[in-house]
Parts: sequence; structure tokens; C-alpha cells
Amino acid sequence: MWKSPSSSSSLNIHLFLFLLISSQHVTVSSQPLYTNSRWIVNSTGQRVKLACINWVSHMEVMVAEGLNQQPVNAISQAIINMGFNCVRLTWPLFLFTNDSLGSITVRQSFKNLGLFGSIVGLQANNPSIVDLSVLDAYQAVVASLAKNNVMMILDNHISKPGWCCSRFDGNGFFGDEYFDPDLWVQGLTKVATIFKSTNNVVGMSLRNELRGLLQNADDWYRYMQKGAEAVHAANPNVLVILSGLSFDKDLSFLHERPVNLTFSGKLVYEIHRYGFTDGDTWSGDNPNQACGVVLNDMVSKGTFVLEQGYPLFVSEFGVDQRGTNVNDNRYFNCFLGLAAELDFDWALWTLVGSYYLRDGVVGLNEYYGVLDWNWRDIRNSSFLERISAIRSPFQGPGYTETRLHKVIFHPKTGLCVRRTSLLQPLELGSCSEAAAWSYAPQKTLTVIGTYFCLQADELGEPAKLGITCSDDSSKWETISDSKMHLSSKLQDATSVCLDVDSNNVIVTQTCKCLSTNDTTCDPGSQWFKIIDSTRVTKTTKSFLQIKPIIHFLARSFFGSYI
Repeated sequence: MWKSPSSSSSLNIHLFLFLLISSQHVTVSSQPLYTNSRWIVNSTGQRVKLACINWVSHMEVMVAEGLNQQPVNAISQAIINMGFNCVRLTWPLFLFTNDSLGSITVRQSFKNLGLFGSIVGLQANNPSIVDLSVLDAYQAVVASLAKNNVMMILDNHISKPGWCCSRFDGNGFFGDEYFDPDLWVQGLTKVATIFKSTNNVVGMSLRNELRGLLQNADDWYRYMQKGAEAVHAANPNVLVILSGLSFDKDLSFLHERPVNLTFSGKLVYEIHRYGFTDGDTWSGDNPNQACGVVLNDMVSKGTFVLEQGYPLFVSEFGVDQRGTNVNDNRYFNCFLGLAAELDFDWALWTLVGSYYLRDGVVGLNEYYGVLDWNWRDIRNSSFLERISAIRSPFQGPGYTETRLHKVIFHPKTGLCVRRTSLLQPLELGSCSEAAAWSYAPQKTLTVIGTYFCLQADELGEPAKLGITCSDDSSKWETISDSKMHLSSKLQDATSVCLDVDSNNVIVTQTCKCLSTNDTTCDPGSQWFKIIDSTRVTKTTKSFLQIKPIIHFLARSFFGSYI
């Protein structure tokens, strides 16, 4: 990614990145952000969707990972080039509250841990940083990101520098060994004050993954409200982001008792979700059943805040980028459908290709990282392409480009159903070219601006568009626990589901994995999500242009039948 421009592999990567981001509406704001009901907006009221990547800076070394591999400015530029508009930059509390820790040099911090090889890399790639204090080095990373117009969420990840998280690491909840609430408020105040003049610091996440034996809702309200007030008093420009209990997967206590703050227009909630959050559920249970159970849990414990009128920031999710983890792969098909449907803000774990030191291992390879071990190349470019659709808002203030319609999203590919012409079958393509549909109470899916509805034709054959929309083959039910199978009936009453063939053509096949006893099947190709959108797409424009022609032809040939 940062090789010489003469390198063919570098050119291929840069071409991929250009094509990836050139078609997306990825908004960056260096001005204060606000909340408007469930949306994050800028000063003009237009939605700004946070599409972030996590950059780890809370480990024992107390220096942002990767600076031994690449110049900080190159990493900052790569973040934007990969299509992210924001970084969730982590920090340990003691970096800002313990002067003896914060004042040691980067060089000395690495020496103390025996990381002499990393010092050589730092000297070569970031000579201006290696002899700064670790606190100044953190500020240098923030300055580099701001210079490259990357928005930042500064996340208090832990108190004592190190890997997170365990129920028994002393960092989990207020009153734990390393988690003094008063010291925490002091640290939040200091960070908010230091970066008050950095406009690209648009939010502060008060604490990562509250957990452990001491956790309880009453203390959550007591201290999180206190921390929120402290941050807002020190820097009223930033969004104040509050995490939940149980490793940040549970905000259910908010059903009964709202947060009470003296300010408004700045409060955001956050949750986390991974495949491993639910153990071996994804690989051991029926995927449809697992998806239904997990989605119900996420809605009842987290995403409900959107209905309450607050933005939701899913600040950690991710998968093994090698693509070989069955648990992760099934989880992500389900998660991506929800991410598109609810259109929430997010931060992917992680940017990191490798760590200076983690779990006693020098140079540990991070397989959840979007960059490879040496921080030079993208680990899995198809994954970045797959999440490109959720980088851009499907709707929200400032994105009412056309009337509300439906888009059919395919989580396994990250693509949407599109129609290239009236003579070609429906296929998957970029969501910027998605067909715009209406979904009637009668369960018919009709292309906006036309009389054509989606129809099942024959088993194994492409789904088609027709104008006879009253029979069973034109009705599409969302079935299975996942609610992502779109099922219809053929003329002989055979039930079929939408599927995708090897050429990305939309076909109908026998429905997969409907039996809860089947735990080895993979329904991913048949999972579709009907989502709301107000974005104008190329297909929307083209169909609106041909609507008068279609209307004339339909009336001429079919008369009173339509």
C-alpha cells in the first residue's frame, strides 16, 4: 500500500482503493458534531455517518501501534484511502494521570520492555517521534490524523496500559483496583481539555467495556453521568459517548431510566458485538436460529436506543480477515444485514496488522486487522469492498435525495439487487446502483416508477419482473428466524427463496437451512435484507426517466389489466 509507485502491486491496490471510495458518500467533518434524534449531524444539520476504524494505543508501550512499520502520516493517509472517515483512537487512563508514565520517552518505553527491534523501526519511520514523551507521541498521532482530515473518537479503553479485557484485570468497573472514579474523571477532563482546539476530535468515548463483579446499573448512572458532565464542561464541542455493561453489550437498563444530563444534543450510546461474543453459537447452532437469537438480543439490549431517539455507535465489531473462521463468517452475514437495515454509526476492529507486544508475544499478528503484519498491504481487499455499502448513509437529515423506498441488500457480498436494463436479469451490484423498490402490505416488491414486480419463475432460473402482480409467485415473505429469507411460490405451489448464482444473477432455489436441526448448512447466499433508503441511485434516476415510456407501453398493450 505504501510501496514505491513504480510497484505494480502498489498500483493495483491504489486503483482498487480509488474505485472503492470514489462511488461512496463518505463525509468527513472537522467542525463540531451534534445529535438530532437518532442521527449525528454537522452544524448545517446534515447527517455525518461515522465509518471508523479502531487504532490501538492503549498497550504497555503506550504508543499507537505500527509506528515501527510505517510513518504516521502514511498510516493516516491510508485510513482515508481505505474509505474510513474516522478513527477510534484508544488511550489508557494512566498515560494522562500518571506523570511518571506520561513523561518517559518513546525510546525508553520500548527499552523498558526489551523491544529493541521496534526502536530501530521507529527511528527509521518516525524519527521525529522516537524521542518524544509517550504523551507527546499520542498528541503527534492525533495531529497527523487531523492533518489528513480524519475525524477522531478518543476512547478511554483501560486504566493500566495493557491488553483488554478480562473480568478480573482490575480495570473493569468503578472501584476496581485500577479504576478509581475520581482519577478517571480527572483523566477525562485532561484529555478533553488538551484536544479542545483540535477540531477533528469530534467525540470522546468515556470508557470501554465496563464489566466484572462490581458492575451495577446504579453506579453506572452515578459515574457515567459525572464523567459526561466533566467532558462537556471541558470541551462542549465533542460528542459524549457512553458504553454499556457486560463488555459493552448491555444497555437494557435504559429502558426504564434515562440518563439525566444538563446538556443536550451531544449524547451517543455505544455497544460491541463479535462472533465470539456468543461463544460457538454460530458454528454449533443452525445459522438462521443463531441469527434470530443474536439479533433479538442486540435489539433488546442495545439498538433500541435508536427508537428512543439517540444515535448508536457500534464501536467494535470485526472478523478474522483470513476468512476461514466459520463462527465469524456466519456472524458477519447476520451482523452486516442489521448494520445496513438500522444504518447505525460504527468502528471496525481493527486497523492493526501486528502489535509491538501482546500477551508476551513480540510482533503478534492481528488477524482481525485490515492491514497485514508489516502494515504495508491490505489483508483482505474483498472485505473492505464488502463493507463499502454501509460507509455511506442510506438515509438521514440531508440525504432525502428522493422519496423513501426500499433497497434489497445482500449481506454475504455487501451488494444490492440492481437492474441494468429491461432486457437483462436482475443481478447484484454496487448499492449506488441499486434498484428502488416498494414493498406493499400484500408482500409484492415493485420497482419504483414502473408497473413491474418481482416474480418467481422456475426453480434454478432467474427471478423476473412482470406486471401480473396478484398471484402467489409475486408475493415475497420474509421467513426463518433470521428474517432474511425472501420466499415465494412457483406456479405449482413449490416454495422457493431468492438466491444468487455464480454470476451474481438473482435466481430462485429451494430454501436452505430452514430446519433448526441442520447446523452444518450455510444460508448466506439466500440472506437478503429489505432496507429503507432515501439515496438517489443510478437505477432510480434511469427508471424515473423511462417511467413515461413504460406507462405508455403498459397502457397500450395491457389496457384495463393494469
